[in-house]
Amino acid sequence: MSRRKTERLLNLVICLLSTRRPLSAEQIRHVVPGYDPDNDEAFQRMFERDKNELREIGIPIEVHKDPWEDDPGYRIVRQAYELPEITLEPDEAAVLGLAAQVWQRANLAEAASGAMLKLKAGGVETDLVEGPLELRVDTRDPAFPTLWEAVRDRRAVAFDYRSSGSESVLRRVVEPWGVVSRRGRWYVVGHDRGRDDTRVFRLSRITGDVTPVGRPGAVRVPEGIDLRAQVGYAGEEFPERTALLRVRPGTCQGLRHLARQVRPGADGDSGWDEVELAFTDAERLAGWIASLAADAQVLDPPDAREAVIRRLKGALQ
Repeated sequence: MSRRKTERLLNLVICLLSTRRPLSAEQIRHVVPGYDPDNDEAFQRMFERDKNELREIGIPIEVHKDPWEDDPGYRIVRQAYELPEITLEPDEAAVLGLAAQVWQRANLAEAASGAMLKLKAGGVETDLVEGPLELRVDTRDPAFPTLWEAVRDRRAVAFDYRSSGSESVLRRVVEPWGVVSRRGRWYVVGHDRGRDDTRVFRLSRITGDVTPVGRPGAVRVPEGIDLRAQVGYAGEEFPERTALLRVRPGTCQGLRHLARQVRPGADGDSGWDEVELAFTDAERLAGWIASLAADAQVLDPPDAREAVIRRLKGALQ
């Protein structure tokens, strides 16, 4: 929406809210800046379009027909326009405060903080959550912001995707229905146009940028679709395997605690210990090992080792 149109719509709302009696279209034409005072046809088209757009976003423009007047009058009743007073029970306010804390480090932090600020300005106390637990939702996957916006805007997207256990990267065009978190990992559920079927994609396997495709509003979410059920049965459960790692002595205590076996390095390599660690997901393991920097290395299996290398290379870009 252009700045000129935004100002005109805002001025129209202010005008119709401020008047004590309904105003005719002709009166509005001369009072509200932005309307053409000379071209009757252009004004009628613009005014009708503006009324429809304001009604579509929930602004109640009332039409009054005075029997003594030829033209109808328009106004916005303040009581119908203004939101009622926000009243929340203590437990309801606590839930909202907790939800805002959960999103504090995520990509929706700005929206969550803005919502809390508005509630506090209205006199609602939301800082009621106490306790030793500090909850967070991590959405650091680079694809998350664009996919979340695509779901919100009902817009298709295109991205390059690497399937589980494969090094090949294929282009996918997807109509996203929702973004779901399961066991600390994020997935997008939607209709894969290339396969003409419902598919689930893990965000950590998307490579490169996510590109919007087509117009907003083009995606239709099926009635009654259970996104969590789709993710739960998406074949994302892998058989347990064993990774062979090298770790520096005296480091990686958390990893050592979960290891099946820890032994001195082979061939008298005193600078390293060898660790056998059970895992199911190479990408999740790679994220952990990459966070340990130079204190840990993956020797086997090859797909887990390559996943760590990709993570480290990506951190350098």
